Amino acid sequence: MNSIPEFFGSMVFNDEAMKKFLSEEVYKALKSTIENGQHLDNSMANEVANGMKEWALSLGCTHFTHWFQPMTGITAEKHDSFIVPADSGKVIMEFSGKELIKGESDASSFPSGGIRATFEARGYTAWDPTSYAFVMGNTLYIPTIFLSYTGEVLDKKTPLLRSMERISAEAVRLLKALGRDDVTHVNASVGAEQEYFLIDKEMYLERRDLMYTGRTLFGARPPKGQEMDDHYFGAIKPRVAAFMEDLDRELWKLGVLAKTEHNEAAPCQHEIAPIFTSCNLASDQNQLTMRVMKNLAPKHGFVCLLHEKPFEGVNGSGKHNNWSLSTNTGENLFRPGKKPFENKQFLLFLSAVIKGVDEFQDLLRISVATAGNDHRLGAHEAPPAIMSIFLGSELEEILEAVANGEEYIGVKRAKMGLGVDALPEFKKDTTDRNRTSPFAFTGNKFEFRSLGSSLNIACPNIIINTIVAEQLSQFADILEKSDNVEKDVEKIIGDVYRNHHRIIFNGNNYAEEWLEEAKSRGLCNYRTMPEAMEHYGDEKNIKLFEKNKVYTASEIHARTEILLESYSKTINIEALTMLDMARKDIFPAVSRFVGEVSNTAVSMKKLEAGINPKAEIELIAKLSDLLIKFSQYCNELEEAVNKAHNHKGDALSLAYIYCNEVLGTMNKLRKVSDEMEQYTDAQYWPYPSYGRLMFTV
Repeated sequence: MNSIPEFFGSMVFNDEAMKKFLSEEVYKALKSTIENGQHLDNSMANEVANGMKEWALSLGCTHFTHWFQPMTGITAEKHDSFIVPADSGKVIMEFSGKELIKGESDASSFPSGGIRATFEARGYTAWDPTSYAFVMGNTLYIPTIFLSYTGEVLDKKTPLLRSMERISAEAVRLLKALGRDDVTHVNASVGAEQEYFLIDKEMYLERRDLMYTGRTLFGARPPKGQEMDDHYFGAIKPRVAAFMEDLDRELWKLGVLAKTEHNEAAPCQHEIAPIFTSCNLASDQNQLTMRVMKNLAPKHGFVCLLHEKPFEGVNGSGKHNNWSLSTNTGENLFRPGKKPFENKQFLLFLSAVIKGVDEFQDLLRISVATAGNDHRLGAHEAPPAIMSIFLGSELEEILEAVANGEEYIGVKRAKMGLGVDALPEFKKDTTDRNRTSPFAFTGNKFEFRSLGSSLNIACPNIIINTIVAEQLSQFADILEKSDNVEKDVEKIIGDVYRNHHRIIFNGNNYAEEWLEEAKSRGLCNYRTMPEAMEHYGDEKNIKLFEKNKVYTASEIHARTEILLESYSKTINIEALTMLDMARKDIFPAVSRFVGEVSNTAVSMKKLEAGINPKAEIELIAKLSDLLIKFSQYCNELEEAVNKAHNHKGDALSLAYIYCNEVLGTMNKLRKVSDEMEQYTDAQYWPYPSYGRLMFTV
């Protein structure tokens, strides 16, 4: 077996491959594009295409595809072969610069939010040279953006690239105003921790809810869940370890810097975390990670679940987005240093995040708003729907001192004496890691913890980049005109803390008291996706996106429509699946069991001993009453779905019907079903139980 360094990135058109298959001139130009965002001359595209083709052919490729990220939330691709007809009925393998740079895709069936007419089916894919091409199977995958026929953005990559350009430009401006002429490019970087569940494939195929929706719509809690904390960071079971080993190897081939893997809090839940890389590459690689996980799982007899809440009663799955900024000179702009109170550059960039998060709390909440994530946020397993920032006591005290014009006296870090001579001494960190905070500073980065596990991380990073770029722009405007930069830097930092300290909260975000305190601070609390989406097109948000050239007003309105429609369709599918399972499987199963118990009771009465079947009669009565309720709620759910189907209003009002009426009735139906499961013989219950699903891996 080859060593990891030998096969790492072997399926990626990376630096090593580019050096081998491109001329020195073209290599340098492409490298500059990747690292600094500089434009690549179209005249070089043919050589890049030819080199990429030769590299792909050496790996056994026969096809290529423009790989893009439409508004469906997943990736899309159309495969074309390299073959071109030649004389005498032969073929040759060709790939031109034109084919590399631009492709045409039928855009008619992708969500557009009304941004194009029905008859305007044409769409375009365009090569993104800042993200490495890669090989999977027999196909060369070329990361691309996706546009409508009239030029509007229909994907998630283009706005991310726009936001990255904006934050780089404004960060460079600000640094130059601080006298830092050495920095010419600032890169937004991300490490996305990915949580997921693994369950047995055979049991998965027995549950239509998992197959159609990704989550269990019915299921009584087992006697044991995660309350013993014995799964979290526990020994990894052999089958799972074998899956993780394969997963690492496949991801490493694709250049994904998979670093950490462990058991998560819930039974059969796990996590994988990569090393940081640029926002755009991290987004592409996270899409690849999810795809590889789902493709590999069946080879080990598993199905990988990426839904935010596959099982009631245990933790759902999130995706922690670790975001930071670094310069082309190798400096992390969020590294406080040994004396953060003297590091005014760090405090200035920190202030930009504080101000941005406070002013655009709604956008951060919107960026993680999905039907699945509504089941997690605020459920004491994930941050609440209220956005706030955790800084820790030391940084908040520093900012307060600057705001009050006082000198900050640093706190000496205590040493941790462990009481065993053989163990090393180490210094205690000045702050803890607040796992309840949605947006926590964790040393040299911010960890946005509100993302759902299935989310495309482009969405939140577009928002973070844009809201921070806006603040950096405002700071640069002030400092570029300043006669006393040092004094004005302190004024900016102080003003931000005084005006925006409400967004800073270092306590327990799970506490009920925080809900009241957040309300008194005037912070947003959009508990459901429709509540949050109401504010996407607010005037201040449109102004932000248009000023920073990330979205146009029409693109925002289109995205609002698409996301609301997706929400309604998701719950509609869940409701129809529930009705299908309830009427075809659960009701008949419980009814048969009641009939069996009734026959037993009658037989007992006929015995000469005259046995009194009191317990059986009580069970029959209980299940009969529950079946009546169950049937009633099935009818109510059908009525609620029909009301939604007949609704003539806009996408937002329809989403509220699904949220408040359809989902509410689904919850009532589930509650009755889960109670019946507790009283029904397991041989009659039509689906694998929670206990079997979660504890037999």
